[in-house]
Amino acid sequence: MEFIVSTSELLSQLNIVKTVINSKNSLAILDNFLFTLSGNVLKIAATDLETTLNTEIELSNANGDGVIAIEAKSLTDFLKEFTDQPLTFKINLETYQIDILSTSGKFSIVGQSGEEFPKLPQLEEEYSSVTIDSEILQKGITGTLFATADDDMRPVMNGILVELSTDHLRFVATDSHKLARYTRSDIKSDKNASFILPKKTANILKTVLAKDGNSITVEFDSKNAFFNLTNYRMVCRLIEGKYPAYQAVIPTKNTNKLVVDRADFYSKSKIVAHFANPANGMIKLEMGGSNLVISAQDFDRSLSGQEQLNCQYEGEDLTIGFKSKYLREIVENLNSVEMCMQLSDATRAGLIVPMEQEDENEDILMLIMPMLV
Repeated sequence: MEFIVSTSELLSQLNIVKTVINSKNSLAILDNFLFTLSGNVLKIAATDLETTLNTEIELSNANGDGVIAIEAKSLTDFLKEFTDQPLTFKINLETYQIDILSTSGKFSIVGQSGEEFPKLPQLEEEYSSVTIDSEILQKGITGTLFATADDDMRPVMNGILVELSTDHLRFVATDSHKLARYTRSDIKSDKNASFILPKKTANILKTVLAKDGNSITVEFDSKNAFFNLTNYRMVCRLIEGKYPAYQAVIPTKNTNKLVVDRADFYSKSKIVAHFANPANGMIKLEMGGSNLVISAQDFDRSLSGQEQLNCQYEGEDLTIGFKSKYLREIVENLNSVEMCMQLSDATRAGLIVPMEQEDENEDILMLIMPMLV
């Protein structure tokens, strides 16, 4: 088994694929890349048993088919030392010795049997499928990922709910303190279906999608989801369980509406947050007329801070408290110039939406739970 490949091309692909590999693995084989040579195509894979990422490189010079596992960290560290040049890999599939020849040197490492590498799962007979533009999928993941939980007791909340219906495609994430929902009305399905995408997979997928400008196909059954991109294929085990009835916590009667410059609000609330009690991180919003006051106080350290900014406000004078960390996370994940906060009273969840949507087919909604003032 022998092939020639560009250093830069191989390393760029390996750097993406290795994001799947955990720093500590229960099985030694999971520390490796799987190299599969078939004709003039080199396939590279990595897995942590939950998520598998595959890519392939078209070669102009290759000889012999075969499979071998190569330790990931040592290979990528080795390749980083080279300027861009062709490397020749000569692999003995009986002894697993790998000779790597550069323009001026020769290096030898030892691989492992590729037969020990975990096999990819297969789709069940009944599965759902949807084609999505990579930019839309990336926006859906990026716009909701920050709201996922880290809850061992409720693992379903540690991922993003992806809903397909006859009306829309929707991404939802919540940790019970905040909620993010991204909806597309221009992507529909002939049947209702959903799955919960794990947080780690979503993070990796977000990185891969940034390098792909085409439409991708998503196929999923009751256990796994398959993401077929231009140069990559990702397979992940889904989070099992029923996602919380998130629609029930979204208030519908919000008579108080605050419109404010998003960047100004973010900047001033971040400053005020330095004066909040570290135990709860609460900041207060006092709304009335065309004036918004953002304040925080820490009685234990005799600290207080306050900022004022202009706003458009419709409704009764209202004072409400929020955890500053959650509020900032929501605001920084909105891209609009102005944002609108919709409130019913100081004890119920507040909705935050952009005043202008980037696309007429999208709907972005954020929710934050209040704190007792």
